[in-house]
Amino acid sequence: MRRERPLSARQEATLYVIRSWIIERGDGPTIRQIGARVGLSSTSSVAYQLAQLEERGLISRTGRDLSSCRLESPKPPRRGLRSR
Repeated sequence: MRRERPLSARQEATLYVIRSWIIERGDGPTIRQIGARVGLSSTSSVAYQLAQLEERGLISRTGRDLSSCRLESPKPPRRGLRSR
């Protein structure tokens, strides 16, 4: 059985920034706003962190803008029979 690795410190910080920003303002922060809060000056580094969070199902984006970002509840691990 494959275990998913825990979130990295950067991923946790990025998720925290997104969550708190949405609670405070009602919509998601921009990539530059996330970078400023997390300490990343490169927008591509922030985009990488967002892609990792999206791949894990923790956020979803409907477009290129992070303002269209939504938080997702993590999906429980699948259980059942495995095929060989």
